[in-house]
Amino acid sequence: MRLSRKSRKFQRRTNRARTIEALQTIANEIQVGYDNREITHNEAIILGNQIQHRADRIDPDELIYAISDQDTYRRLIEVYLDDGILSRTEQILLWDERRKLGISEEAHETLLNSLVNRYQKQGRPVHIQSLPKITENEEVNESGGE
Repeated sequence: MRLSRKSRKFQRRTNRARTIEALQTIANEIQVGYDNREITHNEAIILGNQIQHRADRIDPDELIYAISDQDTYRRLIEVYLDDGILSRTEQILLWDERRKLGISEEAHETLLNSLVNRYQKQGRPVHIQSLPKITENEEVNESGGE
C-alpha cells in the first residue's frame, strides 16, 4: 500500500526515534490524525505496527499504545485478564487471534508477562490455567500416524 505524504513523515520520524517516549508521542499524533480523518485506518495500522517493531528493538518490556495489531491483541488479553483468570478456553481464543494478527509466540509471551506483572504490582491476583501437555506419541496418533 502506498502511504500518503503525512504518513511517510510519521514513518521517517518513527525510524529516527530513539526512546519509547518519542515513539509514544508519534503514536498519539497518529491517533489524532486518524481521528481527524487526515490518515486512513490502513495507514494508521501500518504505522502502528512499525512503531511496535521499533519499540521492541529499543525496549521489548515497555508497552506502546498505538493503533496496531499488537495493541489490538494487548486489549484482548486485558479483557480476558480482567477477572483475574486466564482460562484454557480464553487461551485457545488468544491463540486463534494471535494467528490471525500475525503475533509471534515470543511477542505473546512478552506481552502477557508484562500485563501479568502490571496487574500483580497493582495487587490484583492473576491465575493462568495450564493447558494439557501433548506428548509426541499423542501428536502422532491424532494426526493419523502410526
